[in-house]
Amino acid sequence: MPSFQNLSQTSSWIVFNQVGSLLQQMVGSDAIVLTEANFPQIASRFVLVASPDFSALLLGAPLDSEHCCLELSFSPAAIADFLSTLSHPPTFSFELQENNSDRQSEFTLKLIELLSHPAPDAAMFHQVEQERLLSQVTTLIRHSLNLPVILETAVHRVRDFLQADRVIIYQFNFPAPSCAIDPMTSSIADGMIQKLDGITYESRSSDAIASILHVMSEYSAASLQRLQKTQHESITWTVNGHKSSTVASLLDQFSLDMQAELVTPIVVQDELWGLLIVHQCQQPRQWNDREKVLLQRIAEHLAIAIYQAKLYSELEEQKDTLEQQVIDRTQELRDTLIAAQSASRAKSEFLATMSHELRSPLTTIIGMASTLLRCYNQDVSYTLAPQKQREYLQTIQGRGEHLLTLINDILDLSEVQAGRMLLQIQRFSLADLAQQTIQLLRDKADAKQVELSLELLPQRSQSAIERSQDFLFQADPQRVQQICLNLLNNAIKFTPAQGRVTMRVRISREAAVLQVEDTGIGIPSHQRSFLFQKFQQLDASYDRKYEGTGLGLALTKQLVELHGGSIEVESTVGVGSKFTVYLPMQVLSAIEHS
Repeated sequence: MPSFQNLSQTSSWIVFNQVGSLLQQMVGSDAIVLTEANFPQIASRFVLVASPDFSALLLGAPLDSEHCCLELSFSPAAIADFLSTLSHPPTFSFELQENNSDRQSEFTLKLIELLSHPAPDAAMFHQVEQERLLSQVTTLIRHSLNLPVILETAVHRVRDFLQADRVIIYQFNFPAPSCAIDPMTSSIADGMIQKLDGITYESRSSDAIASILHVMSEYSAASLQRLQKTQHESITWTVNGHKSSTVASLLDQFSLDMQAELVTPIVVQDELWGLLIVHQCQQPRQWNDREKVLLQRIAEHLAIAIYQAKLYSELEEQKDTLEQQVIDRTQELRDTLIAAQSASRAKSEFLATMSHELRSPLTTIIGMASTLLRCYNQDVSYTLAPQKQREYLQTIQGRGEHLLTLINDILDLSEVQAGRMLLQIQRFSLADLAQQTIQLLRDKADAKQVELSLELLPQRSQSAIERSQDFLFQADPQRVQQICLNLLNNAIKFTPAQGRVTMRVRISREAAVLQVEDTGIGIPSHQRSFLFQKFQQLDASYDRKYEGTGLGLALTKQLVELHGGSIEVESTVGVGSKFTVYLPMQVLSAIEHS
């Protein structure tokens, strides 16, 4: 059994460090070794070692800057209780148990030998403590990317080590509001500033020391120039008296309770990021070289942490940007695929429609032409009444005109899309053109028993001559008539017998309005988006009731837009449809659509 389980006495921090080093020497590389450096949130110092044959816990409660209450325990229960207080205790692959008697005796002998030697001097003690502090800061930076935690912990540890009244970080040129602004100390209007200077981190020895955290001023390059003029040749400088304080000069006459000040810059990538400042408020103090070097080294480590956090932030932004680009690109590819599939379906439907539209009239033409030719075949005694021959010839002519219309629509649409179609602008009577268009389609409407009418709506009531002049318009008459023909043909085709198709024409000095209204079958709302698309028909089935390639309305829209106009549609299923075209007055010159 070990000679003792617990040891408690007042000792120096030098002895604490020596005992802690001895404990770490007693265990192998596979043992668990924990110190306060692994847990920055713990204020007291400790060393814990754990292995299958030797475990111990060393605690140091501070009494002053050089002395502590040292407690050494080998009890497995005491070690387990301490581990339970840690935020993230380690897991062991073995159970804590009483130390091996030989290992315990070995440690006891080494401890007696250690305590029998005289302690090193105070300078050595401070050097060891300084290296310990730097090690803690380095460990924190290595294991954390949380910059606020690193900076907050650093100012507290530096103040504790130097036994100072206040330690602050003064930061330059940071975006507002990256930290809170004290409304009692800042006269800056809300939303007026983009960049700030000020105190972003602070540690005080007690509440008796006034807080200056979040005291801000508007960023100005002049403040940095003023700082460069006042700073000493050395990297770290000291100030005695609050009137010459670096902080007071940066904050423009800010009243500061300070007797002595120690300042070192935090330089990140050759740019002044901020200042690490130590204050002695209640009595004067002379800063020694050891303290200046410590503050400088802490600032160098903080600069590394700041740069590391900046790189990590940029990396996260790049990651988010790349992820968004991948999402956007994936969506673009998906949209492209959907568009390609839609285009492929439209092409297949168009080819099927064109095949049907071309084959049907061609079959009729060839069949009736063959029948007519048989009448003149000398080897066949076949006669056909003149009236029947006339009907056949009229059918052949009608089917041929239908084929010609299909081909012309395809050629016109391709010319418009290629930008090769030119408008031949002329002055003409829109009333005469509308009447001619109605006459061209009169027979077709009569054959379907559809009433076809024209309404001319002048701007004012005048004589017939004046009314005729009111309808003078400037545009391409051939294309305007093509627009009217397509709309009227479409209305007649989808209007049942005893229905009505009305064309209205209204004109002003700036534009003309052409309107075609029918009492046809109407268009469902979910199909209106397909009306003006190329090669799209609302009924694309092979045995559909209404013939057509789906190019008429698409070409109409292109011709209207070629004139700089627009087309709208209103429709109710079972009631009818109304197409309205707005055409602006054109200038008397050829306009190339590009």
